[in-house]
Amino acid sequence: MRHLIIAKQPNSKMCLVCGLKNPFGLQAAFYELDNRELLAIFRPRPEHQGYPGRLHGGIATAILDETIGRAVMHHHAGEAVWGVTIEITTRFKQAVPIDGELRVIGRLIEEGRRGFTGSGEILLADGSVAVTGQGRYMKLSLNRIADFDEKVQEWRVVADPADPTFLDI
Repeated sequence: MRHLIIAKQPNSKMCLVCGLKNPFGLQAAFYELDNRELLAIFRPRPEHQGYPGRLHGGIATAILDETIGRAVMHHHAGEAVWGVTIEITTRFKQAVPIDGELRVIGRLIEEGRRGFTGSGEILLADGSVAVTGQGRYMKLSLNRIADFDEKVQEWRVVADPADPTFLDI
């Protein structure tokens, strides 16, 4: 099924998952889809492995957590609502190689006034599901989470000529 990418979400400077200047981070890009899901794209590097040639399980959980937690931003555009993890469960279905681009999908399952439940998957190049996750998150504004200066943290959308227009799942 083909989905239109309707917006790209911001990245920061040093976040482990989205920090574009973090030399050890995933430097993932996040895209809002027309079906209200969120897509993350990243390319693992050797420093992200657990077993040789395989993505570390903690890194897999981190990208799922970030993607599911960011999905709430897609549903509250312009409101500065963030998801703070309460709990997350990860299930590993197959090994995740580090030799190519990976895609992650996140979505809200249920939303209340103060929190939400979401789920997601890490997809391999052939479209198969390698890892699934489900979590519960509290909705908070960024100023209640941390001292965050958008300029200092370089929180902004960074356009890339490689940004996709559509996603085929």
